[in-house]
Amino acid sequence: MRLHPVESRRDLRDFLSLTDRVYAGEPRFIPPLHAQVRAWHRQGVRLFLLRRGGQVVARTTLHADAALEAKLGRATQLFGLTEFVEEAAEELFDGILAAGRAAGKEAVFGPVSLLPNQSGGVITSGFEERGFIDSAWNHPYYPVAYEAHGFVRRFESDTWICPVPDEPVFAFDDGRIAAEGLRVHRGDRRRVAEQLPILREMLNASFAQLGYYTEISAEQLAAQTDGLAYLLDESLLLYLTKGERPVAFVLCLPDISRFIAKIRGNLHLLHQLRLLATRSRYRSEAVLIIKGTVPGEQGHGYMRLLSRELHEGLRRGGYRALRSTYVERTNPGSAAQYTAMGGRPLHGYTFYEKGLTA
Repeated sequence: MRLHPVESRRDLRDFLSLTDRVYAGEPRFIPPLHAQVRAWHRQGVRLFLLRRGGQVVARTTLHADAALEAKLGRATQLFGLTEFVEEAAEELFDGILAAGRAAGKEAVFGPVSLLPNQSGGVITSGFEERGFIDSAWNHPYYPVAYEAHGFVRRFESDTWICPVPDEPVFAFDDGRIAAEGLRVHRGDRRRVAEQLPILREMLNASFAQLGYYTEISAEQLAAQTDGLAYLLDESLLLYLTKGERPVAFVLCLPDISRFIAKIRGNLHLLHQLRLLATRSRYRSEAVLIIKGTVPGEQGHGYMRLLSRELHEGLRRGGYRALRSTYVERTNPGSAAQYTAMGGRPLHGYTFYEKGLTA
């Protein structure tokens, strides 16, 4: 067996439908949106299939990113959207490693879709807990297979789940609001296009020091937040200004994971309309997508103020739980807020890397 590039419409259909077999009858897996995968393919991201006797048994992307290579410190072959039946792991990994060597890379790293600050990763524990949007869920044999093939863990993390507290758990001296010129802004469906650049500036500044993070472009953010306006609960997108300067932000979305699982990732127009018509059903849980405070303003308690306002919005909206995308274990400050809410780690989470030799 060897990796074959996706070239035809049938190849692309086979690429997308592999997860229907790998996760047949498994409600905990949340597939990537077909429209996003198709968009990446149109933009030139190389998709590959592994076939056995005419049947697809594994898939992956093979791509590169100069900014992430610089961050990782060596020429790196990236791979992503990586799914496989257990028996195909060795052939798949051999194909990924061979591609890295052929490209003159020093290591392979993934799975990332397309970058670790977008999506990807492998869960290493918590398999009994379902996945959710912008996060991973996979069979327990995935980390076993990676590590048996010599891959090592990078950026170990956890996802979290927290009950929405009945009473406020974060205090902030309201006298500071006027004294420091603070103002809390909320999301506005009609002004999302105006608010996204403000969030992007803070996002890039507050995450720049993280080992996996590369600056997100306006185009990347637009693609990641496509459709945000019709999903947005305005009380769950908050940012804080100090004077005229944005200094902190938090973005949560209603958790539509069960809907995405039900439609197997195929959010075509009819399903979009169905989601829009039934979105009130998906307001029992929310997903914290991203939060941050810009350098120079960290440690001043501004995230506590936003967290207080966020939790009030969650209570008013009838949400019962808040899930969080992965938080590195080397970042205890972020995890501390979840602990204060009575939260717990949900999934162990990691990316994998393997060095290449000639």
